[in-house]
Amino acid sequence: MNVTTSSSLQAHDSTGSPGIFIDSTTMTPAPVSLRGDVRSPSGEQPGRWSNGLAWPTAFWIGLIHLGALASLLCFTWKGLLLAVVLGLVTGCFGVCLGYHRLLTHRSFQTFPLMRWFLAVLGTLAGEGPPITWIAMHRKHHHFADREGDPHSPREGAWWSHMLWLFPRPRNGAWHQMIGRYAKDLVEDPFMRVLDRTFLAWHLVLGLVLLSAGWLVWDWHTGVSFLIYGMFLRLCYVLHVTWLVNSASHMWGYRNFDTHDDSRNLWWVGLLAYGEGWHNNHHASPTRARHGQRWWELDMTYAVICAMEYCGLAWNVVRGHGSRQEGP
Repeated sequence: MNVTTSSSLQAHDSTGSPGIFIDSTTMTPAPVSLRGDVRSPSGEQPGRWSNGLAWPTAFWIGLIHLGALASLLCFTWKGLLLAVVLGLVTGCFGVCLGYHRLLTHRSFQTFPLMRWFLAVLGTLAGEGPPITWIAMHRKHHHFADREGDPHSPREGAWWSHMLWLFPRPRNGAWHQMIGRYAKDLVEDPFMRVLDRTFLAWHLVLGLVLLSAGWLVWDWHTGVSFLIYGMFLRLCYVLHVTWLVNSASHMWGYRNFDTHDDSRNLWWVGLLAYGEGWHNNHHASPTRARHGQRWWELDMTYAVICAMEYCGLAWNVVRGHGSRQEGP
C-alpha cells in the first residue's frame, strides 16, 4: 500500500499485483510491491523500505484484523454461516475464479456482464481493485522467485506472506507496472470504475449487512453480520490468498520442474478453493484446472465446469495451456 498523487489510470496514461495500495486522490486500495522495477541513477535497486511505510495500507489491514478480533464479542451462528458463504462468494468466485483464472490468465471466456460481475465480487474480497491485482500477479509470474518478484519466500516467509504489502512504493515503479502488466484491464471502462470506487463497495456492503441483521432479527444480529460478514470474512480470504504466495512456495511436493520454488500444498488447496496446487499452476499458468491428480481437489475448476455446462463459460483452457505471463 502506498500514498501517491497519481491513480493507477493516470499511471497507465503516463507510460503509454491474494497487496493493497491506496491512492490519495481516489482512496483506492490496490495491490502494490515494486521492488525490481526502479533503480537509482547509479544502477542500484532502492531498499525495500527506502520510501518509508505505507500508512494507509497498515491502517486498512490493521482495521480488518481488529474487526476480526471483535468476532469474539458478537458470535451468532447466523453470522458465522454468513462469513462462510460470503467467503466462498468473494474468495472462490471473486478472487480465484474472477481475478485469477479469468482476468489474469484468461483460462476461459464468458459474457461481459459475467466478467464484470466476477470483478465486483473480487473487489469485495478486499485485496484491491482488478487493475492493480492483475498487474501484480502477472508481475509475480514474470519474476517468480527471482529478483523483481513482489513476494518471494526467498526474502523471508513473513515477507512473502504479508510484509511485502507495507513498504511505500515509488511512483515511477507504479506507473511502469500498470502500463506493462495491466494495459488490457485499463482499457475496460468498468474496470476503471472499480479502480476508483473500491472503498465504496465495502461501505455499501457493510451497511447492507448491518441493516439486514438489525431489521430482520435484532441489533446484536446486525452487528454480528457486520463483524462476521465483513471483517472476519475479509481476514480469512486475505490470509488464505497470502498462503498461496508464502506457504505454497515453501512446502509441499512438485509435479513439474519449474524455474521457481512453487509447490503443491494440500491444505492450502483446500482452504484456498483449489489455488494451493501451485506448482501445477506455475507449470501451466493459463490452464483452467490447477488440481491435476485425482486427489487434488479444485473447487474453482468445478465452478468453471458448471458455468461451461450452463453456457456461461467457453473456450476453457485444458491440456497444458501456455506460459503466458502478461497481457
